[in-house]
Amino acid sequence: LRPSLSAVSSAALRQETDSRPLPPGWRSYTSPEGLRYYVNSCSKETTWRHPSLLTESPQRPLAQQNSSPYGKTEPLSSQPTCSSTQFLKGTNMSLLSVISVFLLFSLQINCVTFPLPGESPEQQLLKPNEWSYCDYFWNDKKDPQGTTSVAGFEVLLQKQLKGKQMQKEMAEFIHERIKIEEEYAKNLSKLSLNPLAAQEEGTLGEAWTQLKKSLHDEAEVHLKFSSKLHTEVEKPLLTFRCDNFKKDLKKYDHHIADLRKQLASRYTSVEKARKALADRQKDLEVKTQQLEIKLSNKTEEDIKKARRKSTQAGDDLMRCVDLYNQTQCKWFEEMVTTSMELEKLEVERIEWIQQHLRQYTTLRHETDMFNQSMVEPVDQLLQNVDPAKDRELWVRENNTGDVRPVDMDI
Repeated sequence: LRPSLSAVSSAALRQETDSRPLPPGWRSYTSPEGLRYYVNSCSKETTWRHPSLLTESPQRPLAQQNSSPYGKTEPLSSQPTCSSTQFLKGTNMSLLSVISVFLLFSLQINCVTFPLPGESPEQQLLKPNEWSYCDYFWNDKKDPQGTTSVAGFEVLLQKQLKGKQMQKEMAEFIHERIKIEEEYAKNLSKLSLNPLAAQEEGTLGEAWTQLKKSLHDEAEVHLKFSSKLHTEVEKPLLTFRCDNFKKDLKKYDHHIADLRKQLASRYTSVEKARKALADRQKDLEVKTQQLEIKLSNKTEEDIKKARRKSTQAGDDLMRCVDLYNQTQCKWFEEMVTTSMELEKLEVERIEWIQQHLRQYTTLRHETDMFNQSMVEPVDQLLQNVDPAKDRELWVRENNTGDVRPVDMDI
């Protein structure tokens, strides 16, 4: 079922000169040998013959990748998801030409295979209508200096670490707020004991005494507020995910990094196998030409041996490609699963902080309410201040007699 790795027959290699328009979905390309061939952009069917000469047959759809537990997704690469060996069945192209076709429809970036723009069906998002982590971090990102690249997964991890730092800084902010409240309460309490104007009398004196007392009560309220801030806001922010969180992130990081290393290793193996196949093909072609023009004593047995080595090199390349695809598929699965977990962790962090900042505002409103209750008696007493009454009270307290002096008789 596999095409021969020997030179393609003269009929198969004849340059097409047919100028008839191509049927929908077909495109023409030139092989490394300078020959024209045709590719169906939908089914990836490949042929040396003009498509109008072919018997019309149903297009073979691209296989869908069911690697994600979150639903079917289109493959990352426009290469057929069936094995390379299956792709070769039924084609008249040489193995190197088929490899060239694969390269025409994909590109490798840091050992990851991506489709060329416009050469694959539109990729369906894993989580449509959402800006989900699992759909937007497949490629690597250049660092600000542009010297090295950062994996998309590293960007997600950095987001988690930044979130942890922001949470810590929020706790520090609340701590400073607590210190201010405690200092304020201390000063209020101290001021409430100040003896200034303690000798004021009457209704005004009562209001003044109440005002000083309200400072002491207000100080108690602020102390309680600072205490609740510590237990209900600061402490939860400090202790949220403090145990093993960074260790868990490192595990995620190492796991994905290991898969990327495996992928790089598989990619290197594919490149070596591709070069070995090219060398074997070239050796076979040279020996065949030498035999044909009688420039060598090479026998037909030598040609068969070279052909077997070329075929073996082709088998090795197919095996390396399949192993690479398996590794990339595993990396894909882990990227989806882990990025979804990181997305979930970020949602939990935001909701946790939101909950405790709302608790902060609740406590603040309660403090204002208690402070208002402390001031209300002062307001009432100030409304009752009556200068005439104060005079009466003062006179009753301090009078020395109500008999008026009169003129002395002569």
